[in-house]
Amino acid sequence: MKRHAIALAALLSCGAAVAQDGLYVRGAFNGWGTAAPLAAKGDGIYQADVEVMPGNHAFKLGTGDWSAEWVIDPDKSTSVKPDTDYRLERQSGPETFLFVRQPGTYRFTIDTRDKAAPRLRVARIADARRDTGIDPHAGHAAQASQQWPTWDGKVETVRYSTPDANAPLRRYVQSSTMLLRDPGPQHVAYAEEDGLPRVRSGNLAFDALFAMAGREMRQNSVSQINDGNYNGGNAIDCACFATGEKWAYVWTRDLSYAADLGLAMLDPQRVRNSLDFKLSGWRPDIKVAPQVPGSPDGLQVVQDTGSGGSWPVSTDRLTWALAAEETLRTLPALERAPFAARALKALSNTIEIDRVAAFDSVTGLYTGEESFLDWRDQSYAAWIPGDLASMASSKALSTNVVYYQALNLAAKLAREHKDTQKAQRYAGWALDLKRAINTHLWLPDTGMYSSLTAGHLDNAPLHKFDWLGQALAIVSGVADERQARAILAHYPHGPLGAPMIWPQQIGAPVYHNRSSWPFVTAYGLRAAAQGRNVAVADVAYASLMRGAAVNLSNMENLEWLSGQPLLLDENNPDLSGPVINSRRQLWSVGGYLGMVIGNVFGVQTLDDAIALRPFITSKLRRDTFGGTNEIALHDLRLHGKRIDVRLQLPAASEQDGYYTVERIVLNGKPVKDTIRLPELADTNRIEIVLGKLVAGQQDIRRVNANPYEEASAVFGPREPSIDRLERASSGPVTLQIGANGNAANVRYRVYRDGKLVADELPAGAWRDPKASATSCYAVEAQFTDSGNVSHHSQPRCVDAGIEIPVTDARVQSNLQATAPDARFTRPHLKDWGQPEDRFAIDGIRIEQAGDYRLQVRYHNGANQVNLGISGGVKWLALKDSTGKVVAQGVIQLPHAPLLKQDTPSVYSTPLAARVKAGSYRLEMTDFYNMSYLESNRSFTGAGGAEPSNRFDIYGVRLLRVK
Repeated sequence: MKRHAIALAALLSCGAAVAQDGLYVRGAFNGWGTAAPLAAKGDGIYQADVEVMPGNHAFKLGTGDWSAEWVIDPDKSTSVKPDTDYRLERQSGPETFLFVRQPGTYRFTIDTRDKAAPRLRVARIADARRDTGIDPHAGHAAQASQQWPTWDGKVETVRYSTPDANAPLRRYVQSSTMLLRDPGPQHVAYAEEDGLPRVRSGNLAFDALFAMAGREMRQNSVSQINDGNYNGGNAIDCACFATGEKWAYVWTRDLSYAADLGLAMLDPQRVRNSLDFKLSGWRPDIKVAPQVPGSPDGLQVVQDTGSGGSWPVSTDRLTWALAAEETLRTLPALERAPFAARALKALSNTIEIDRVAAFDSVTGLYTGEESFLDWRDQSYAAWIPGDLASMASSKALSTNVVYYQALNLAAKLAREHKDTQKAQRYAGWALDLKRAINTHLWLPDTGMYSSLTAGHLDNAPLHKFDWLGQALAIVSGVADERQARAILAHYPHGPLGAPMIWPQQIGAPVYHNRSSWPFVTAYGLRAAAQGRNVAVADVAYASLMRGAAVNLSNMENLEWLSGQPLLLDENNPDLSGPVINSRRQLWSVGGYLGMVIGNVFGVQTLDDAIALRPFITSKLRRDTFGGTNEIALHDLRLHGKRIDVRLQLPAASEQDGYYTVERIVLNGKPVKDTIRLPELADTNRIEIVLGKLVAGQQDIRRVNANPYEEASAVFGPREPSIDRLERASSGPVTLQIGANGNAANVRYRVYRDGKLVADELPAGAWRDPKASATSCYAVEAQFTDSGNVSHHSQPRCVDAGIEIPVTDARVQSNLQATAPDARFTRPHLKDWGQPEDRFAIDGIRIEQAGDYRLQVRYHNGANQVNLGISGGVKWLALKDSTGKVVAQGVIQLPHAPLLKQDTPSVYSTPLAARVKAGSYRLEMTDFYNMSYLESNRSFTGAGGAEPSNRFDIYGVRLLRVK
């Protein structure tokens, strides 16, 4: 969503503005789309009727391209009550919230009769339509039902039926007693489709849910995509995969994980089209900075809009490689070759650029936000949204594992294209990265990898964990067998599955926090099958099937303790969620299809073969396939060949374990568990006979709590603060640890320069006798009962640093300083950053040699902190008195909060420099950001019509850290 302030002509009436701008009611209840236009009713009244289900729904009033917004408060979110008038401001701002207890039709009315003070009123006018009472299963010959217990002691019933169980392609009806997330009937009808595989398992529900996933894949197979941020909200032609019912665009990570999980096997051409849509070269009018490596056209993977203005605050664009590898394995040979060449070029350019812009040579890790966990308030410290440079300089497990996989694919493609130099380069980088991940992110005391490190001035690995990162580390081979066993045994699981992050964040609603995402559960299942952990696999199987069954769709996410698509908290409405939840979410669909094909039947694609590795647990055999001794997957199509897989099941057992493969027969001939593609005929029958029950790994960590309580068993404390930092003349430093609202069952740990130096402290003063003049500190909190740990406080350093404001006589720039005003209370160089702009500071005197961190003090208000493509990305160089460069590199200046009054300036990511005493010159020049790419020309916000890599400069800080 585009959120910049707009200027309306002084003579334009409010009513005319509504008509001209085409305002819509856009919110979580309609996927932020344009299905609810505000229609003129006469006399300055505009209305839209919207069907809304229970929830605490974020919404805004905006145009189709988000070029105009009307909000209640530009500075903070507001909750509206029905039948109450609220004055509107005609500018951008945070979302407004509507809390709904009962499903109904709500009328949104804008009254513009007072042109100086337009007003909003929301009123409930009718009940939402429900089922008519007609049984949708009536007359169907085959019927089945499932009982799914709920967290609060109730039971939800799901029914399935088909009019003809013997039909080659069945039609199904599925109904659920659970109140659905979105308006509509409590049942859904779908059918098996020619060209897609189908299952016959003796379990109508299992067959039906697989068919539903195939149908939802087809529903997401579109000829046009659209998003309000692009092309003015108009459709874009693309034979692609849309992301879901409420996400009608192609997003890099969603597509890539979905394809890797299953979609590339079933529709490689459409995946290839979608992957190609997420590649771009330079705009033709761009003059690329000399420090930017890669081919002249700049072909690279696009990082989607997001935190701080996108890349390189976020760097998980290389998830693209996961999908590309699976697609290369399944594309027809004639289509594979050109795509392989294009993939190598794009991967090579992206890898080389990111090595310059997002690689920390000290740790050997890549910087950037956690992959997919891209809502800062949900999974980072509460102070991070105001200091995104600290998120940008942190290192995330999931993102680094993605780099590892991308480097391996690039090396493999380089070998294929006879480029020995690149092959050796990328293979070496991959090996080094694997070592770095295991050196800096593995926490032996927890038996898991840290999800992320703190940012600059701290850098310590945090006691924070995420299921996607752990699972990717296992399936990629970054974790060895010992580590994989430890992860599977130690990562917590609730009654209905694993949470996405651990522990949960206090005070944040359900989305990434307090949630279970089916696609991540599918990766957890992959990891469990690879590690032969029966207990973890059983929870994952049940979680995926239950979620699709009771919701009548493969949902985006669920509250993790209750399994609800919406946990409505009337006492704390701001904590209700998931705050948005889309049906037929693409990666959830891919995860379900992959579960059945890749885990149950065990069909997995290799570069020139298929592997057969079914993972049937005794519980799955007993509970899901208890009525049959054979299950079958029909009409799986790979490389133009048809494959039927029949799995012969042993007798059911009450003991826990998994069944080993006894023998495999291909077209009547015994084969091993890997079949090369030339061995396949046009039509194939594969029989897999399962034999001995093996115990496997049974270890699993189980946790539980009331989903409405912020219990210490499942939550971490709030991160503390360092309220005061003082150094005595004799040397010791005193910290004042602020509890930040934590209860008495919390103790505190102090880190100095990223190393733990004190533990089990109460809040209050703590004295460090071993401090130096350059020490930097951070503090974390820990619950004494559960051991769950908070994020770190914002770091503070003993040295105040050398501050040089833009008014200093040594500053050289082609721009003149702008005087302060109510919003910006310090002088600054406004909108600096055009490629031809100059900024330098000459004659900087360094009196003490040491390690320094050089940061630009700035403000970037090009877009909000969670949006856009206009994060500042520049090249900073420090030169000595002879003109020799002593330090240089990319610095980031992400979007920062923009207030109506006294907007704070913030610091960029640092440039590290080891310097001697002397005189120095600092120069800042252009690099690039995502707005320099041709594919973002149609972006509606800053950086669309023309590149935007601009911000306000307040000065520079040189901080000595050693």
